[in-house]
Amino acid sequence: MVKTEYVKSLLAQLKKLYPQAKIELNFKNAFELLAATILSAQCTDRLVNQVTPALFKRFPTPEAMSRAALPELETLIHSAGFYHNKAKSLSGMAKKITADFGGEVPDTMAELLTLPGVARKTANVVLGGAFQKAEGVVVDTHVKRLSGRLGLTRELRPEKIEKDLMNMIPKNEWIRFAHWLIRHGRRVCPARNPACAQCALNDTCPSAFKKEL
Repeated sequence: MVKTEYVKSLLAQLKKLYPQAKIELNFKNAFELLAATILSAQCTDRLVNQVTPALFKRFPTPEAMSRAALPELETLIHSAGFYHNKAKSLSGMAKKITADFGGEVPDTMAELLTLPGVARKTANVVLGGAFQKAEGVVVDTHVKRLSGRLGLTRELRPEKIEKDLMNMIPKNEWIRFAHWLIRHGRRVCPARNPACAQCALNDTCPSAFKKEL
């Protein structure tokens, strides 16, 4: 059982460490954020941000992208990796939004999950980043890793990790909490060789200075 005092202290520390933490994908609207998040699977945000300007210039709306030929999409997103599957997801997502949602990205979890290429993580990113709606907690690789290292969950599956986090983190912090952990994971606590000596959380983190994490 994770102590409430520990969670409150952790949130306060993370808020102080990363007051400006936010989504690092570049986007102007919900459609751009959705497409960028689909592209970010197994790819860095930095690389996605290099790919999306040309993609959105060519296909600025779901309707425009729905008419795109797969080979052209694949060429535009090639450097983001897994371009065959990602192109299919982008095409399917754009067609579904155009046909079923009047060309507008839906703003509910249930509707977003009907889109090709969209699971809970992507839906949570879009809801929080584009609509400021907290329907869950984003669980990407960083949030998954740090939630375990910080002793917030023993679960390994993202949906179970998310449930644990939703039960202990106040709802008004769900969106920012993910941003904080992602930023901390990138800057201080990567998968290999976490910088425990430089970590501001090392006095309370149950995994600090352990050789095997």
